[in-house]
Amino acid sequence: MTATATLYRDGSVYSPVDPTATALLVRDGVIVWVGPDADAPPADVTVDLDGALVTPAFVDAHVHATDTGLALSGLDLSGARSGAEVLAAVAGFAEGLPGDAVVLGHGWDETTWDEQVKPDAAALERAAGGRRAYLSQASIHSALCTPSLLVAARGAAGFDESGWVRREAHHVVRELALGSIPAVQRTRAQRVALERAAALGVAAVHECGGPGTSSEADFTGLLALSGQGLPEVYGYWGELLGAAKAKELGAVGAGGDLYADGALGSQTAHLSESYLDTEGCGHGYVSAEQVRDHLLDCAAHGIQGGFHAIGDAAIGTVLAGFREAAGKLGVERLRDARHRVEHAEIMSKRLIAGFVEYGIVASVQPAFDRLWGGESQMYAQRLGVRRSLDSNPMGAMHGVGVALAFGSDSPVTPLDPWGSVRAAVRHFNPVQRMSVRAAFAAHTRGGWRAVHRDGEGVLSPGAPATFAVWSFSGGLSKGLPELEELPVCRRTVLRGDVIFEG
Repeated sequence: MTATATLYRDGSVYSPVDPTATALLVRDGVIVWVGPDADAPPADVTVDLDGALVTPAFVDAHVHATDTGLALSGLDLSGARSGAEVLAAVAGFAEGLPGDAVVLGHGWDETTWDEQVKPDAAALERAAGGRRAYLSQASIHSALCTPSLLVAARGAAGFDESGWVRREAHHVVRELALGSIPAVQRTRAQRVALERAAALGVAAVHECGGPGTSSEADFTGLLALSGQGLPEVYGYWGELLGAAKAKELGAVGAGGDLYADGALGSQTAHLSESYLDTEGCGHGYVSAEQVRDHLLDCAAHGIQGGFHAIGDAAIGTVLAGFREAAGKLGVERLRDARHRVEHAEIMSKRLIAGFVEYGIVASVQPAFDRLWGGESQMYAQRLGVRRSLDSNPMGAMHGVGVALAFGSDSPVTPLDPWGSVRAAVRHFNPVQRMSVRAAFAAHTRGGWRAVHRDGEGVLSPGAPATFAVWSFSGGLSKGLPELEELPVCRRTVLRGDVIFEG
Protein backbone atom coordinates (compact mmCIF):
# COMPACT_ATOMS: atom_id res chain seq x y z
CA MET A 1 0.00 0.00 0.00
CA THR A 2 1.42 3.38 -1.04
CA ALA A 3 1.63 5.96 1.73
CA THR A 4 -0.43 9.13 1.29
CA ALA A 5 1.63 12.20 0.44
CA THR A 6 0.46 15.49 1.96
CA LEU A 7 1.69 18.83 0.60
CA TYR A 8 1.62 21.90 2.83
CA ARG A 9 1.92 24.97 0.58
CA ASP A 10 1.64 28.78 0.44
CA GLY A 11 3.24 29.46 3.80
CA SER A 12 6.61 30.27 5.33
CA VAL A 13 8.62 27.20 6.30
CA TYR A 14 11.35 27.59 8.90
CA SER A 15 13.95 25.22 7.49
CA PRO A 16 17.75 25.17 7.23
CA VAL A 17 17.42 23.51 3.83
CA ASP A 18 15.83 26.54 2.17
CA PRO A 19 15.31 29.76 4.17
CA THR A 20 12.82 30.94 1.53
CA ALA A 21 10.79 27.71 1.44
CA THR A 22 7.01 28.05 1.23
CA ALA A 23 6.03 24.37 1.12
CA LEU A 24 6.90 20.92 2.46
CA LEU A 25 5.83 17.41 1.51
CA VAL A 26 5.11 14.70 4.09
CA ARG A 27 4.90 10.97 3.38
CA ASP A 28 4.66 8.12 5.88
CA GLY A 29 5.34 10.43 8.81
CA VAL A 30 8.54 11.81 7.33
CA ILE A 31 9.39 15.07 5.56
CA VAL A 32 10.47 14.15 2.04
CA TRP A 33 10.81 17.57 0.40
CA VAL A 34 11.08 21.26 1.34
CA GLY A 35 11.12 24.16 -1.09
CA PRO A 36 9.11 26.73 -3.09
CA ASP A 37 5.50 26.12 -4.14
CA ALA A 38 6.43 26.19 -7.81
CA ASP A 39 8.75 23.20 -7.47
CA ALA A 40 6.47 21.08 -5.27
CA PRO A 41 6.18 17.38 -6.20
CA PRO A 42 2.70 15.90 -6.78
CA ALA A 43 0.71 14.99 -3.66
CA ASP A 44 -2.44 13.09 -2.74
CA VAL A 45 -3.60 15.78 -0.31
CA THR A 46 -2.86 19.50 -0.35
CA VAL A 47 -3.15 21.77 2.67
CA ASP A 48 -3.27 25.50 1.90
CA LEU A 49 -1.37 27.31 4.62
CA ASP A 50 -2.74 30.71 3.59
CA GLY A 51 0.47 32.47 4.58
CA ALA A 52 0.91 30.70 7.92
CA LEU A 53 4.29 29.89 9.44
CA VAL A 54 5.48 26.30 9.76
CA THR A 55 8.13 25.54 12.37
CA PRO A 56 9.35 22.48 14.23
CA ALA A 57 6.93 21.72 17.06
CA PHE A 58 7.96 22.61 20.57
CA VAL A 59 9.23 20.22 23.24
CA ASP A 60 8.45 21.09 26.86
CA ALA A 61 11.39 19.65 28.76
CA HIS A 62 9.86 19.69 32.25
CA VAL A 63 6.20 19.16 33.10
CA HIS A 64 3.97 17.57 35.72
CA ALA A 65 1.03 16.47 33.61
CA THR A 66 -1.43 15.38 36.29
CA ASP A 67 -0.87 18.53 38.35
CA THR A 68 -1.20 20.60 35.17
CA GLY A 69 -4.49 18.97 34.24
CA LEU A 70 -5.83 19.41 37.75
CA ALA A 71 -4.82 23.08 37.70
CA LEU A 72 -6.40 23.63 34.28
CA SER A 73 -9.65 21.94 35.29
CA GLY A 74 -9.66 22.64 39.01
CA LEU A 75 -8.94 25.37 41.52
CA ASP A 76 -6.43 27.89 40.13
CA LEU A 77 -5.16 30.16 42.90
CA SER A 78 -2.58 32.07 40.86
CA GLY A 79 -4.82 35.15 40.81
CA ALA A 80 -5.32 35.30 44.58
CA ARG A 81 -3.82 38.42 46.13
CA SER A 82 -4.36 37.69 49.82
CA GLY A 83 -4.99 34.88 52.23
CA ALA A 84 -8.64 35.96 52.36
CA GLU A 85 -8.95 35.57 48.59
CA VAL A 86 -7.47 32.07 48.84
CA LEU A 87 -10.09 31.11 51.43
CA ALA A 88 -12.91 32.64 49.39
CA ALA A 89 -11.80 30.71 46.32
CA VAL A 90 -11.66 27.47 48.30
CA ALA A 91 -15.14 28.05 49.71
CA GLY A 92 -16.60 28.70 46.28
CA PHE A 93 -14.89 25.68 44.75
CA ALA A 94 -15.82 23.32 47.59
CA GLU A 95 -19.50 24.23 47.53
CA GLY A 96 -21.43 21.31 46.07
CA LEU A 97 -18.53 18.83 46.26
CA PRO A 98 -19.16 15.54 48.06
CA GLY A 99 -18.36 15.67 51.75
CA ASP A 100 -15.51 13.17 51.38
CA ALA A 101 -13.89 15.01 48.44
CA VAL A 102 -10.39 16.46 48.67
CA VAL A 103 -10.15 20.10 47.61
CA LEU A 104 -7.06 20.41 45.41
CA GLY A 105 -5.77 23.84 44.44
CA HIS A 106 -2.56 25.28 43.07
CA GLY A 107 -0.69 28.46 42.34
CA TRP A 108 -0.91 30.78 45.36
CA ASP A 109 2.16 32.96 45.78
CA GLU A 110 2.29 35.03 48.93
CA THR A 111 5.14 37.19 47.57
CA THR A 112 2.53 38.93 45.39
CA TRP A 113 0.32 39.80 48.40
CA ASP A 114 0.40 43.15 50.19
CA GLU A 115 0.01 41.34 53.51
CA GLN A 116 1.92 38.07 53.28
CA VAL A 117 -0.10 36.21 55.91
CA LYS A 118 -1.03 32.67 54.90
CA PRO A 119 -4.32 31.10 56.02
CA ASP A 120 -3.88 28.57 58.80
CA ALA A 121 -5.05 24.96 58.74
CA ALA A 122 -8.22 25.58 60.77
CA ALA A 123 -9.35 28.49 58.59
CA LEU A 124 -8.70 26.41 55.48
CA GLU A 125 -10.79 23.55 56.87
CA ARG A 126 -13.67 25.93 57.58
CA ALA A 127 -13.50 27.33 54.06
CA ALA A 128 -13.51 23.81 52.63
CA GLY A 129 -16.64 22.96 54.58
CA GLY A 130 -14.83 20.41 56.74
CA ARG A 131 -13.30 18.66 53.73
CA ARG A 132 -9.63 17.84 53.35
CA ALA A 133 -7.76 20.46 51.32
CA TYR A 134 -4.29 20.59 49.75
CA LEU A 135 -3.19 23.86 48.13
CA SER A 136 0.24 23.77 46.53
CA GLN A 137 2.28 26.95 46.42
CA ALA A 138 3.39 28.17 42.98
CA SER A 139 6.72 26.33 43.34
CA ILE A 140 5.00 23.00 44.22
CA HIS A 141 7.63 22.65 46.98
CA SER A 142 5.30 23.65 49.79
CA ALA A 143 1.58 23.66 50.44
CA LEU A 144 -1.21 24.71 52.76
CA CYS A 145 -3.27 21.83 54.12
CA THR A 146 -6.07 21.06 56.54
CA PRO A 147 -5.54 19.37 59.93
CA SER A 148 -6.67 15.91 58.73
CA LEU A 149 -3.84 15.89 56.17
CA LEU A 150 -1.36 17.72 58.38
CA VAL A 151 -1.44 15.10 61.12
CA ALA A 152 0.17 12.53 58.84
CA ALA A 153 3.32 14.66 58.56
CA ARG A 154 3.84 15.34 62.24
CA GLY A 155 7.50 14.86 63.14
CA ALA A 156 8.75 15.15 59.57
CA ALA A 157 11.21 17.91 58.60
CA GLY A 158 9.29 20.94 57.38
CA PHE A 159 6.22 20.27 59.54
CA ASP A 160 4.46 23.33 60.93
CA GLU A 161 1.30 23.45 63.05
CA SER A 162 0.06 26.37 60.92
CA GLY A 163 -0.58 24.00 58.04
CA TRP A 164 2.16 25.37 55.77
CA VAL A 165 4.28 22.29 55.09
CA ARG A 166 7.68 22.13 53.38
CA ARG A 167 10.49 19.62 52.81
CA GLU A 168 9.70 16.01 53.82
CA ALA A 169 6.46 17.02 55.53
CA HIS A 170 5.20 18.41 52.24
CA HIS A 171 6.06 15.15 50.44
CA VAL A 172 4.03 13.19 52.99
CA VAL A 173 0.99 15.45 52.68
CA ARG A 174 1.23 15.66 48.91
CA GLU A 175 1.36 11.89 48.50
CA LEU A 176 -1.65 11.47 50.76
CA ALA A 177 -3.70 14.17 49.00
CA LEU A 178 -2.91 13.16 45.42
CA GLY A 179 -3.25 9.48 46.30
CA SER A 180 -6.91 10.11 47.00
CA ILE A 181 -7.61 11.05 43.37
CA PRO A 182 -9.52 8.27 41.57
CA ALA A 183 -7.77 6.73 38.55
CA VAL A 184 -10.45 8.01 36.18
CA GLN A 185 -10.00 11.57 37.40
CA ARG A 186 -6.23 11.27 37.15
CA THR A 187 -6.35 10.04 33.54
CA ARG A 188 -8.78 12.81 32.64
CA ALA A 189 -6.41 15.39 34.13
CA GLN A 190 -3.48 13.95 32.18
CA ARG A 191 -5.45 14.14 28.93
CA VAL A 192 -6.45 17.73 29.65
CA ALA A 193 -2.78 18.63 30.13
CA LEU A 194 -1.57 16.88 26.98
CA GLU A 195 -4.41 18.28 24.90
CA ARG A 196 -3.53 21.76 26.11
CA ALA A 197 0.12 21.20 25.18
CA ALA A 198 -0.85 20.06 21.68
CA ALA A 199 -3.04 23.14 21.25
CA LEU A 200 0.04 25.26 21.94
CA GLY A 201 2.20 23.56 19.31
CA VAL A 202 3.93 21.18 21.74
CA ALA A 203 4.51 17.71 20.28
CA ALA A 204 6.50 16.18 23.15
CA VAL A 205 6.86 16.68 26.89
CA HIS A 206 9.31 15.43 29.49
CA GLU A 207 7.38 14.26 32.55
CA CYS A 208 9.31 14.57 35.80
CA GLY A 209 7.98 12.07 38.33
CA GLY A 210 9.28 10.20 41.32
CA PRO A 211 8.69 9.63 45.03
CA GLY A 212 7.34 12.80 46.61
CA THR A 213 6.29 14.11 43.20
CA SER A 214 4.00 11.47 41.74
CA SER A 215 3.14 7.81 42.18
CA GLU A 216 4.26 4.91 40.00
CA ALA A 217 0.66 4.44 38.81
CA ASP A 218 0.45 8.11 37.87
CA PHE A 219 3.74 7.90 35.99
CA THR A 220 3.05 4.70 34.04
CA GLY A 221 -0.52 5.78 33.32
CA LEU A 222 0.76 8.96 31.68
CA LEU A 223 3.38 7.10 29.65
CA ALA A 224 0.59 4.85 28.32
CA LEU A 225 -1.05 7.95 26.76
CA SER A 226 2.12 8.95 24.89
CA GLY A 227 1.49 9.59 21.21
CA GLN A 228 -2.08 8.27 21.30
CA GLY A 229 -3.39 11.27 19.38
CA LEU A 230 -1.55 13.35 21.98
CA PRO A 231 2.01 14.63 22.40
CA GLU A 232 4.71 12.07 23.11
CA VAL A 233 5.75 11.70 26.74
CA TYR A 234 9.34 11.02 27.79
CA GLY A 235 9.44 10.13 31.46
CA TYR A 236 12.10 10.81 34.09
CA TRP A 237 11.84 8.98 37.39
CA GLY A 238 13.59 10.88 40.19
CA GLU A 239 14.58 8.29 42.77
CA LEU A 240 18.07 8.10 44.24
CA LEU A 241 19.84 4.92 43.09
CA GLY A 242 16.67 4.16 41.12
CA ALA A 243 18.09 3.46 37.67
CA ALA A 244 16.69 -0.07 37.60
CA LYS A 245 13.29 1.18 38.78
CA ALA A 246 13.31 3.93 36.15
CA LYS A 247 13.93 1.41 33.35
CA GLU A 248 11.28 -0.91 34.74
CA LEU A 249 8.73 1.92 34.69
CA GLY A 250 9.58 2.86 31.11
CA ALA A 251 11.47 6.06 31.88
CA VAL A 252 14.20 7.43 29.63
CA GLY A 253 16.13 8.69 32.62
CA ALA A 254 16.65 8.35 36.37
CA GLY A 255 16.51 12.02 37.13
CA GLY A 256 14.23 14.97 36.66
CA ASP A 257 12.83 15.79 40.07
CA LEU A 258 15.48 13.93 42.03
CA TYR A 259 15.83 16.67 44.60
CA ALA A 260 19.24 18.07 45.47
CA ASP A 261 17.37 20.95 47.12
CA GLY A 262 13.97 22.63 47.25
CA ALA A 263 12.74 25.87 45.67
CA LEU A 264 13.26 29.60 46.10
CA GLY A 265 9.53 30.25 46.47
CA SER A 266 9.43 27.92 49.48
CA GLN A 267 12.79 29.16 50.84
CA THR A 268 14.20 25.64 50.57
CA ALA A 269 16.59 26.01 47.62
CA HIS A 270 20.13 25.46 48.94
CA LEU A 271 22.18 28.67 48.66
CA SER A 272 25.74 29.64 49.49
CA GLU A 273 24.50 32.99 50.87
CA SER A 274 21.55 33.35 53.24
CA TYR A 275 18.08 34.35 52.17
CA LEU A 276 17.18 37.95 52.89
CA ASP A 277 13.65 37.26 54.14
CA THR A 278 14.36 34.30 56.41
CA GLU A 279 17.27 32.91 58.35
CA GLY A 280 19.47 30.29 56.76
CA CYS A 281 20.51 29.11 53.33
CA GLY A 282 17.81 26.56 52.59
CA HIS A 283 18.34 22.82 52.51
CA GLY A 284 20.43 20.33 50.59
CA TYR A 285 18.93 16.87 50.23
CA VAL A 286 21.85 14.87 48.82
CA SER A 287 25.58 14.56 49.40
CA ALA A 288 28.30 14.51 46.77
CA GLU A 289 28.79 10.82 47.53
CA GLN A 290 25.11 10.12 46.85
CA VAL A 291 25.32 12.03 43.58
CA ARG A 292 28.38 9.98 42.62
CA ASP A 293 26.73 6.70 43.48
CA HIS A 294 23.59 7.63 41.57
CA LEU A 295 25.59 8.45 38.44
CA LEU A 296 27.48 5.16 38.79
CA ASP A 297 24.13 3.36 39.13
CA CYS A 298 22.88 5.06 35.97
CA ALA A 299 26.02 4.05 34.11
CA ALA A 300 25.64 0.44 35.23
CA HIS A 301 22.11 0.35 33.83
CA GLY A 302 22.86 2.37 30.70
CA ILE A 303 20.42 5.16 31.49
CA GLN A 304 20.57 8.94 31.67
CA GLY A 305 20.62 10.53 35.12
CA GLY A 306 20.09 13.95 36.58
CA PHE A 307 19.02 16.10 39.50
CA HIS A 308 16.73 18.96 40.43
CA ALA A 309 19.11 21.66 41.68
CA ILE A 310 18.17 25.33 42.01
CA GLY A 311 20.53 26.97 44.50
CA ASP A 312 24.25 27.39 43.89
CA ALA A 313 25.15 25.31 46.96
CA ALA A 314 23.01 22.41 45.69
CA ILE A 315 24.46 22.70 42.19
CA GLY A 316 27.95 22.73 43.72
CA THR A 317 27.16 19.49 45.55
CA VAL A 318 25.91 17.91 42.32
CA LEU A 319 29.06 18.94 40.47
CA ALA A 320 31.23 17.56 43.28
CA GLY A 321 29.44 14.25 42.76
CA PHE A 322 30.10 14.45 39.02
CA ARG A 323 33.78 15.03 39.75
CA GLU A 324 33.91 11.89 41.89
CA ALA A 325 32.00 9.87 39.29
CA ALA A 326 34.39 11.06 36.59
CA GLY A 327 37.24 9.62 38.62
CA LYS A 328 35.68 6.17 38.16
CA LEU A 329 33.98 6.43 34.76
CA GLY A 330 36.03 9.05 32.96
CA VAL A 331 34.78 12.42 31.79
CA GLU A 332 33.84 11.29 28.29
CA ARG A 333 31.49 8.59 29.55
CA LEU A 334 29.71 11.17 31.67
CA ARG A 335 29.51 13.55 28.72
CA ASP A 336 28.10 10.86 26.43
CA ALA A 337 25.26 10.18 28.88
CA ARG A 338 24.01 13.80 28.70
CA HIS A 339 22.97 13.83 32.32
CA ARG A 340 20.65 16.69 33.26
CA VAL A 341 20.21 19.33 35.89
CA GLU A 342 16.73 20.77 36.20
CA HIS A 343 16.31 24.52 36.80
CA ALA A 344 19.93 25.64 37.55
CA GLU A 345 18.69 29.04 38.70
CA ILE A 346 21.52 30.35 40.87
CA MET A 347 24.78 29.82 39.02
CA SER A 348 28.32 31.18 38.88
CA LYS A 349 31.05 31.06 36.26
CA ARG A 350 32.62 28.14 38.10
CA LEU A 351 29.38 26.17 38.11
CA ILE A 352 28.70 26.93 34.45
CA ALA A 353 32.21 25.67 33.66
CA GLY A 354 31.29 22.40 35.38
CA PHE A 355 28.28 22.00 33.11
CA VAL A 356 30.54 22.47 30.11
CA GLU A 357 33.14 20.02 31.41
CA TYR A 358 30.69 17.20 32.08
CA GLY A 359 28.33 17.85 29.16
CA ILE A 360 25.39 18.47 31.49
CA VAL A 361 22.10 19.46 29.87
CA ALA A 362 20.56 22.47 31.60
CA SER A 363 16.78 21.95 31.64
CA VAL A 364 15.67 25.50 32.37
CA GLN A 365 12.49 27.58 32.52
CA PRO A 366 12.68 31.11 31.07
CA ALA A 367 9.28 31.98 32.59
CA PHE A 368 10.90 31.85 36.03
CA ASP A 369 12.73 35.08 35.21
CA ARG A 370 9.62 36.65 33.67
CA LEU A 371 7.44 35.89 36.70
CA TRP A 372 9.93 36.24 39.56
CA GLY A 373 13.08 38.01 38.30
CA GLY A 374 14.11 41.65 38.09
CA GLU A 375 14.31 44.24 40.81
CA SER A 376 10.92 43.94 42.52
CA GLN A 377 9.54 40.41 42.27
CA MET A 378 9.99 37.24 44.34
CA TYR A 379 13.71 36.69 43.63
CA ALA A 380 14.54 40.22 44.78
CA GLN A 381 12.54 39.67 47.97
CA ARG A 382 14.19 36.33 48.68
CA LEU A 383 17.72 37.08 47.42
CA GLY A 384 18.21 40.81 46.87
CA VAL A 385 18.43 42.61 43.55
CA ARG A 386 22.00 41.56 42.70
CA ARG A 387 21.33 37.84 42.97
CA SER A 388 17.93 38.27 41.34
CA LEU A 389 19.45 39.81 38.21
CA ASP A 390 22.17 37.15 38.15
CA SER A 391 19.65 34.31 38.32
CA ASN A 392 18.63 32.03 35.44
CA PRO A 393 21.76 32.84 33.41
CA MET A 394 20.55 31.27 30.16
CA GLY A 395 22.49 33.68 27.98
CA ALA A 396 25.76 32.99 29.80
CA MET A 397 25.24 29.23 29.59
CA HIS A 398 24.34 29.36 25.90
CA GLY A 399 27.33 31.59 25.20
CA VAL A 400 29.83 28.98 26.39
CA GLY A 401 28.12 25.97 24.85
CA VAL A 402 25.98 24.51 27.63
CA ALA A 403 23.20 22.44 26.04
CA LEU A 404 19.87 24.05 26.93
CA ALA A 405 16.42 22.45 26.93
CA PHE A 406 13.55 24.82 27.68
CA GLY A 407 10.43 23.86 29.60
CA SER A 408 7.69 25.28 31.76
CA ASP A 409 7.72 23.13 34.92
CA SER A 410 3.95 23.33 34.45
CA PRO A 411 1.91 23.99 36.50
CA VAL A 412 4.62 25.97 38.31
CA THR A 413 4.44 28.23 35.25
CA PRO A 414 1.86 27.80 32.48
CA LEU A 415 2.37 25.82 29.31
CA ASP A 416 3.41 28.71 27.05
CA PRO A 417 6.23 27.89 24.63
CA TRP A 418 6.32 31.12 22.64
CA GLY A 419 6.03 33.00 25.92
CA SER A 420 9.10 31.13 27.16
CA VAL A 421 11.02 32.03 24.00
CA ARG A 422 10.09 35.68 24.48
CA ALA A 423 11.04 35.52 28.17
CA ALA A 424 14.54 34.31 27.23
CA VAL A 425 14.82 37.08 24.65
CA ARG A 426 13.68 39.69 27.20
CA HIS A 427 15.49 38.49 30.32
CA PHE A 428 15.45 41.20 33.01
CA ASN A 429 19.25 41.25 32.83
CA PRO A 430 20.30 42.34 29.31
CA VAL A 431 23.53 40.35 29.67
CA GLN A 432 21.49 37.12 29.86
CA ARG A 433 19.27 37.73 26.84
CA MET A 434 19.25 35.25 23.96
CA SER A 435 18.35 35.70 20.31
CA VAL A 436 14.97 34.45 19.13
CA ARG A 437 16.69 31.77 17.04
CA ALA A 438 18.80 30.50 19.94
CA ALA A 439 15.85 30.48 22.34
CA PHE A 440 13.62 28.75 19.80
CA ALA A 441 16.27 26.08 19.22
CA ALA A 442 16.48 25.44 22.96
CA HIS A 443 12.71 24.86 23.04
CA THR A 444 12.71 22.54 20.02
CA ARG A 445 15.95 20.76 19.11
CA GLY A 446 17.23 21.22 22.65
CA GLY A 447 14.38 19.15 24.05
CA TRP A 448 14.93 16.36 21.53
CA ARG A 449 18.69 16.30 22.11
CA ALA A 450 18.06 16.04 25.85
CA VAL A 451 16.44 12.63 25.21
CA HIS A 452 19.16 11.60 22.73
CA ARG A 453 16.99 12.09 19.61
CA ASP A 454 19.43 14.23 17.68
CA GLY A 455 17.74 13.97 14.28
CA GLU A 456 14.54 15.65 15.43
CA GLY A 457 13.40 19.23 15.80
CA VAL A 458 14.31 20.42 12.32
CA LEU A 459 12.33 20.61 9.09
CA SER A 460 14.48 18.90 6.49
CA PRO A 461 14.11 15.86 4.22
CA GLY A 462 14.44 12.62 6.16
CA ALA A 463 13.42 14.17 9.48
CA PRO A 464 10.20 13.20 11.26
CA ALA A 465 7.21 15.30 10.18
CA THR A 466 6.74 16.89 13.58
CA PHE A 467 5.80 20.53 13.24
CA ALA A 468 3.32 23.25 14.09
CA VAL A 469 1.44 25.71 11.89
CA TRP A 470 1.08 29.26 13.22
CA SER A 471 -0.92 32.38 12.57
CA PHE A 472 1.19 35.40 13.43
CA SER A 473 1.07 39.15 13.25
CA GLY A 474 3.99 41.43 12.51
CA GLY A 475 7.01 40.42 10.52
CA LEU A 476 9.49 37.58 10.46
CA SER A 477 13.13 38.05 11.36
CA LYS A 478 15.46 35.31 10.12
CA GLY A 479 12.40 33.13 9.58
CA LEU A 480 10.84 33.51 13.05
CA PRO A 481 8.22 35.91 14.45
CA GLU A 482 9.36 39.15 16.04
CA LEU A 483 7.17 38.26 19.07
CA GLU A 484 5.52 41.60 19.77
CA GLU A 485 2.41 39.42 19.78
CA LEU A 486 2.68 35.67 20.29
CA PRO A 487 1.76 33.34 17.41
CA VAL A 488 -1.43 31.26 17.63
CA CYS A 489 -1.31 27.55 16.85
CA ARG A 490 -3.52 26.35 13.97
CA ARG A 491 -2.28 22.78 13.70
CA THR A 492 0.18 20.47 15.47
CA VAL A 493 1.56 17.45 13.64
CA LEU A 494 3.44 14.58 15.28
CA ARG A 495 5.24 12.19 12.94
CA GLY A 496 2.76 13.03 10.21
CA ASP A 497 -0.39 12.69 12.36
CA VAL A 498 -2.43 15.75 13.26
CA ILE A 499 -2.79 15.92 17.05
CA PHE A 500 -4.36 19.39 17.14
CA GLU A 501 -6.50 21.29 14.68
CA GLY A 502 -7.48 24.86 15.58
